[in-house]
Formats: sequence, C-alpha cells, structure tokens
Amino acid sequence: MGRDRLAFFRQVREHYHTTGAIAPSSRFLARAQTGPLVALKSRSQHPIRVLEVGPGTGAVTRRIVDLLEPGDRFDLVEINQAFADVLESRFLDDPPFARMSDSSRIHAIPLQDYTAEEPYDIIISGLPMNNFSQQLVAELFDAYFRLLSPEGTLSYFEYMFMRPLRKAVSGRDDRERVNQIETIMRKHRRQRKSRTSWVLANLPPAWVQHLSGVISDPIRSPDPSETRP
Repeated sequence: MGRDRLAFFRQVREHYHTTGAIAPSSRFLARAQTGPLVALKSRSQHPIRVLEVGPGTGAVTRRIVDLLEPGDRFDLVEINQAFADVLESRFLDDPPFARMSDSSRIHAIPLQDYTAEEPYDIIISGLPMNNFSQQLVAELFDAYFRLLSPEGTLSYFEYMFMRPLRKAVSGRDDRERVNQIETIMRKHRRQRKSRTSWVLANLPPAWVQHLSGVISDPIRSPDPSETRP
C-alpha cells in the first residue's frame, strides 16, 4: 500500500489535470460510491457487470472486489498507464484483487473509445470533472449512459462546493468553463437523479451523486451540490 500511495502522489504531481485529487479516496467515500452495488448484490441472483472509471491505484477498487463474486464481470478503464500498471500488479499479487483476476480486465484507453459487449449494471467513476473542458465532460456523460443499463446506476463523486470556490478565484475564461460544466452536470442530475450521499470523512469532503440509467426528470427538492455561496 505504501508503494501504491507513492505512485498516487507522483502522478498527482505530474498529472494533476487528469488525477484531480490531493489524497486517495477514503474508505467512507468508497462505501458511499459502492452503495448501489451493495443494494444490487442483496437482491440479484444473477452475475453483475461493474465498470469502474478512473480507479487510480485502487482505493475504491478494493471495496468493489470485496463485494463481487468470481462469476461477476469487472472492467476498469484507466487512461493513466502508471495507474493501470499498479492495478495490474494488484490483481496479480494482492489476494482480494487476485480472487477476481479471472473476471476482471483493465483497459488503458479513454472512456470515449471504450466499448462493451453488454451494458453495465453499475458504473463507478472517480474522474475529476471540474478539471476538464466542457466538451470532454459532455462526452464522458454520453459514454457513461451509452455503457450503462437502463436499470443500472452511475455513481460519481464531487468535492463539496468545489465549483463555487473555483469560480471565486478563477479568471473569466475558467469561470465560463466551470459554469458550462455545472450546466451539463445539473441537467443530468435533474433528469436522472436518484440520491446524493454526503461524505464528510474524506479529504476534501465530497458528495456522491447516484444517477439512474433512465431519464425520469422527477419533481424534487434542490440538490445540495447546486448550492451557491
């Protein structure tokens, strides 16, 4: 684990734009992100298909492999080759990971280029949306819902109040970029909203957004992640 943390912090220093975190996800964040997977495992008698996007060195992956059975299918899309190499070694050497090695595969390609034979029941994403261009964010959400079953759930996290804080300290162009990202993400939350999990025991604290594979656009109370300062 010390080696994995060293690899994480090295990649944060060199590739913060695509890493987007200052520390690995806490176990509390991992539990929140995998909540829909726990619920599905409790009621399903069939093999489950799970996709993790942007797993990094595997802080959330560890929780996922603990929940899955060898008959389930687990794919991981990680564009950072250094992180993909760390994950490959964990599926070889780390016993909880190795238990799922025959049912898992790591894909070191952009999510937009990834295709699957069947849709996924669960997609768990650790991608740092607020670091990306609005066009890339739109493409990523298109890819999520292309790969997700209509009955499935997408779970992704955001650091609390990050966009309002970022806009407060950014120049005009970056504020416009963040505003457009906010518009894209708000649209999907309103159309597909299931629930929000609050995770205070994380660095920084985070919200986990759980979205449905189908568009429902329910009448609902305001999303706390839309709160403006």
